[in-house]
Formats: sequence, structure tokens, C-alpha cells
Amino acid sequence: MLQHLAQLTVNGIITGTILALTGVGVTLVFGIQRIANFAYGEYLTFGAYVALVVNTGLGLNLFIAAIAAVLATAGLAVLLHLVVLKPLAGRGLVATSLITVGLGLMVRDAVFLVAGPRIRKLSIDQTVVFDLGLVRISPGQAVAVAITLITVPAVAYFLARTPIGKEMRAVADNRDLAAVSGIDVERMGTLVWTLAGALAGIGGIMFAVVQGTVDPNIGAQVLFMIFTTAVLGGIGSAYGALAGGYVLGLVMELSTWEGLFGGLEARFKPVLAFVALILLLLYRPQGLFGKARVL
Repeated sequence: MLQHLAQLTVNGIITGTILALTGVGVTLVFGIQRIANFAYGEYLTFGAYVALVVNTGLGLNLFIAAIAAVLATAGLAVLLHLVVLKPLAGRGLVATSLITVGLGLMVRDAVFLVAGPRIRKLSIDQTVVFDLGLVRISPGQAVAVAITLITVPAVAYFLARTPIGKEMRAVADNRDLAAVSGIDVERMGTLVWTLAGALAGIGGIMFAVVQGTVDPNIGAQVLFMIFTTAVLGGIGSAYGALAGGYVLGLVMELSTWEGLFGGLEARFKPVLAFVALILLLLYRPQGLFGKARVL
């Protein structure tokens, strides 16, 4: 039973990392651009397919595939921002958010047309298992853990220590005050889309290596979990999204532990996440780390 708990903890950390990193992208975009980007799940899908093409199509290793996914997805996010979302700025939160729904459908349909609907596999042997004593992890999970150890500290350092990261957090916290203070808000908008796209690319490759397979619905399946992470941590709070992702990932995975009143069935994990979110918002509407604000 203890081994099962340790295994679920590792799974929760991996899931939490994916939700945390992608949640940072969503919350910064909303904080700076005031856009609820419902195309974000398709950015993950796009990143996963770029990695698939580089890994299986070109025969390059997963490290190169991950870099390609990050760069390509960042480029896609900036392109859609400059061509579609920026010209439509000022149309209101609801209208702009609906536009992102359409963009997401366009990206998904484009993936369907190019790649087809069938499930595809990365060049990674998921039958191999590394026995680490209390836990056993697959090669895909090992890659995801490696990405976690590199990416999460790097993102935290970027947001906390670099001038651009500090400016992003300042604009997300109070856009008007940041503009008065001399921060180029429009420039921050482009930079935050670059960061959000890069994080979506990382999320896409992590989902792909953990599952070992890629399909056009990979991003749509987790879109609302990502938004749950952002709201749970507090909209506009990058650190809140990081914390919220890990809380959500661990809660969902550990809820299936048999030692916890027999555990929940795995299919109820998303339901538990939404219940936790509803209970939190009843008592703390701004989320764990967010500040009360009028949107």
C-alpha cells in the first residue's frame, strides 16, 4: 500500500507539473492581455505533433523534438496574437474569448487534415520499466521528470529574478499602474504570448511522452483542467498557477489511493478537481494566491 502511495505521488507530481506550467501561460495571458485563451489546449496538441514529426518523421531524439515543439508552439502563439487577437483587442472579454474558441477549432481541424485522426506513437519504448524501489516509472515518465527538474526552477527563476519576468508579473497584477510606471505593455503582450506558447509546447511534449501516444484530442482533454489550475491559483498570479497545478495534480492522483477510504475510481478525478475548485471559490473567490479584483 505504501508503494502504491509513492507511485501515485510521483504520478501526481508529473501531472501537476504539466498543469502548473500550462497554467502559468494561461494566467499570464489573462492577466496581461485580458484574454481567456480557449485555444490553449490546441497549442499543446500542436506542440505534441511537432515533437512527433521531429522524433519519428525525421528520426531525431526526444531532446531535439522537445526544443522544436517549444519553438514552433511559441511561434504559433505569437503569430495568432499578431494576426488575429491583437487587431481585435478591445472587443470585450466575452467576444475575444469566443474568438479563441474558433481559433482552437481551426488548429485542431488543421491537425486532423494534416495528420489524420489515428493515434500515433513516439519513438519511446513504454514497455520498459525502471524499478526504483518504492516506485516504478516508464521511460516517458522519466523524461517528464527530467523536464520537470529543468523547467520548473527555470520558469520560477525567470519570473522572480529577470527584468522581463518582473515586468510581466507587474503588468499582470495591475496593467494601468505598470503602464504609468513606464513598462511597455504592448511589448509585454508579445513576450507573454511567446512564453505562453513555449510553455504549451513543453506541456504538449510532456503529455506525449507520458502517454507514449499522440492524437488530435490530446489538448482538448485537459483544457479545462488547465483553466481550473489558473483559477485555483488565482488569475494573474504566476506563482499561484505553479502551486495550483501541483495541488490539483496531487489531489487528483492521491484521491485514488486505496488507503483513503478505498479510493476513488480514476474516472472521477476530474470531478474531484472541479468540486475542490467550487469549494475554494465559495470561500476565497480570488483563488489561493490571487487578489480580489473586478474584471
